[in-house]
Amino acid sequence: MRDKPLSRARGNRALAEALDEAGLDIRACFQCGRCSSGCPVAPFMDVLPMEMIRLSAMGQEDVLLDSHTIWLCASCQTCSTRCPNAIDIAGVSDHLRERALAQGRRPAEPQVAAFHHSFLRSVRRWGRTYELGMLGFYKLRARDLFGDLGLGLAMIRRGKLHLFPRRSRAKRQVRRMFQKRRTLVSRTPGGENP
Repeated sequence: MRDKPLSRARGNRALAEALDEAGLDIRACFQCGRCSSGCPVAPFMDVLPMEMIRLSAMGQEDVLLDSHTIWLCASCQTCSTRCPNAIDIAGVSDHLRERALAQGRRPAEPQVAAFHHSFLRSVRRWGRTYELGMLGFYKLRARDLFGDLGLGLAMIRRGKLHLFPRRSRAKRQVRRMFQKRRTLVSRTPGGENP
């Protein structure tokens, strides 16, 4: 966390208000640390989940939106499950990622953002994930074309990756969900679609 003392007076009240509007109540946190101690990704984070909640309460938006933590969070829900006050900590992380993108900030972990974008693109297009296509698009965005080539070929040989996409019966419903999200985001100032 930061070495400088935090002050609510210097913080951005808009962040706490946006979290409240999203139904993410962070005021109940009493910093027990259960979220951070159970997080499987915590050793790689620059701001622990417990600190993320405290910084959110203090309105330290710049620190949070520029952190690696919000991009490294696997959204596994371990932190939220362990919280004795039922704070949706993984939801806060998701909200902060969306907020960072909406403000046009460069992700601290560009490869993670590229993977998210590739995954959502695949689901939007095919109604489900088409792994080979998704990975190809991700590798192009991440500029790492041959990093896992051997593993990919082995997975194709074993039938773990399909050369062609499988059809989804719910393709239209999935597209409608994306369209609804696009409409909501377009109504939000500074909104951005995945």
